Amino acid sequence: MIENLRKHKKLLLRIGLGLLLLVLIMSLASRYLAYKFKPVVKAQIKELVLKTTDSLYHIEFSGIRMNLLTANASLTGVKVVPDQRIFKKLIALKKAPNNIYHLELDKLEIRNFHLYTFLRERKLDITELRLDHPDVVMLNQQFDFNEDKPPMPNSSAFDYISPYLKELAIHTINFNDISFKYINNNAEKPQEASVKNLNITLKDYLIDPHSSVDKTRLYLLKEVIIKLNNYTYATPDSLYHIRLNQLDFSSSTGKLNIQSLGVVPRYTEMEFGKSLGYAKDRYQIQMSDLKLEGINLPLYILKQELFAREMTIANGSIKVFNNKALPELIRERTGRFPHQLLQRVNGKLNIQKLNLSNVDISYSEYDNDSQQKGTITFENTAGSFNNVTNMPKDKAKNPWMTADLTTYLMGRGRLDVGFKFNLEAKDGAFSYSGMLGNMDGRALNRITRPLGMIAIKSGEVKRMEFHIDANDQVAKGLMKFEYNDLSVNLLKKEKGENRLVRQGWMSFLANAIILNPNNPSKEGQLVTAKIQEKRAKEGSFFHFIWKSLFQGIKYSVGVTEEKEQKIKTQIARFEQIKHDREARQARREKRRLLKERLKRERLKNKKNH
Repeated sequence: MIENLRKHKKLLLRIGLGLLLLVLIMSLASRYLAYKFKPVVKAQIKELVLKTTDSLYHIEFSGIRMNLLTANASLTGVKVVPDQRIFKKLIALKKAPNNIYHLELDKLEIRNFHLYTFLRERKLDITELRLDHPDVVMLNQQFDFNEDKPPMPNSSAFDYISPYLKELAIHTINFNDISFKYINNNAEKPQEASVKNLNITLKDYLIDPHSSVDKTRLYLLKEVIIKLNNYTYATPDSLYHIRLNQLDFSSSTGKLNIQSLGVVPRYTEMEFGKSLGYAKDRYQIQMSDLKLEGINLPLYILKQELFAREMTIANGSIKVFNNKALPELIRERTGRFPHQLLQRVNGKLNIQKLNLSNVDISYSEYDNDSQQKGTITFENTAGSFNNVTNMPKDKAKNPWMTADLTTYLMGRGRLDVGFKFNLEAKDGAFSYSGMLGNMDGRALNRITRPLGMIAIKSGEVKRMEFHIDANDQVAKGLMKFEYNDLSVNLLKKEKGENRLVRQGWMSFLANAIILNPNNPSKEGQLVTAKIQEKRAKEGSFFHFIWKSLFQGIKYSVGVTEEKEQKIKTQIARFEQIKHDREARQARREKRRLLKERLKRERLKNKKNH
């Protein structure tokens, strides 16, 4: 038994030594072959890059490591650099691409290049290319000769590799933690944008006799996957931070998802304008779910045009605030309506349909007279925009951007509103129509008290319809506002008080002389209001909309210019009566005091005598 164990031990030891020797021989052979192959591989890599890019790019690297035993390799100190001399020649030949790239990275890893398949079949099949922390610079210049170019190579890449390989396949190319800079050379001055922490995965890259004409492939790839986490960008004016969390894109589905997007002001509401020294709209935007579908990635890569079949924005808020206690910056704001700003966007875009769901919108002002903030809210807004574009060819087909929205005014009354924006109108022409359903008028006190110095005591909105045509200069339209039992209090700010107080006599006059308590009246007569609101040159789009509607509401309830003048005359008459009464009282008091003084003097004289 002991003898058998000794024999087994010797056998196992011999086998182990044999295997160790075999591994050692293979390792040494692998190192030797790798050493011999390195100059050849290095030369062929450089030649392959030159040939497959029409000599536009050349690759440089400081070192190459190969392990034929594990079929892994790596390049260190890698640079892929475009040749500007060749680029200019390609431009002259009308063969230049719109984009050229500079790439630098410390290390490029090639994992499992299937040596047996390469030696037996002349097919290079690589499991993964891994590029960690690359610096990429992309320069874009649009050329007319690339206008309708398909997302395929100019000529078959197989023609370049066929002397060496029958096929080149890379299953996965991973760019991890990219620092990416984009330079737009289409304007008078180059415009730059950059992003970090970007991850890109390219799937199933294939060069064979048929891949260049495979319409399911995008630049010889089956899929491009892009991921970006926790991106923050400071706007050029330093007033906002743009914050994006979790962007995911897949070219195979054409879908892009953004978990959250925020436009975050760097100053509080009251400090925002103070930091500038004048009143300015402050925007605060937070969206939780954004989705784009039907994205045309080849069009974006080739021409930097963002085309999407549909975009959805859900679960968010848009807040606009202006501190009217600050001095106005007297500056012409013509050309600042939403559809006009869309035309100024540097990037070209066409979103066929934009859907909104569960978005809260508010506009607030801080009033200098009341020293309070008034807010109008449009809650749970939902609906869609159509033809959101700044592309000349798309506007030529259809110059109208439309929107149909449903929202809840002050969270109470349902408001259905539709917009039509003329994308080609030089005067910023647009129109809007809407209908507000039943609601308690007292819900409007959040805006009427601070901004209008009016408190609604009672009033039930039955129905409000309006249609308004507007442009850069003026808004004209008609409003039908039906309500019952309207009664208000006029307010004023007392010195040293933090609250607004009721003006009793003025409120009585307003309710008795000016306001129509019911519309239609008890006799059935409906007052309709014509709107003609001149746009304040420094006013924003939201301010213009609010002032136009407010004018229609004022006229509907009876606050016309004629009635305002009448009440002013009446108030002036009563003020004069009051002044005269006080003057008479003062004269009587003066006479009384004089009599008392004379009486005291007579008594004093009597006493002395």
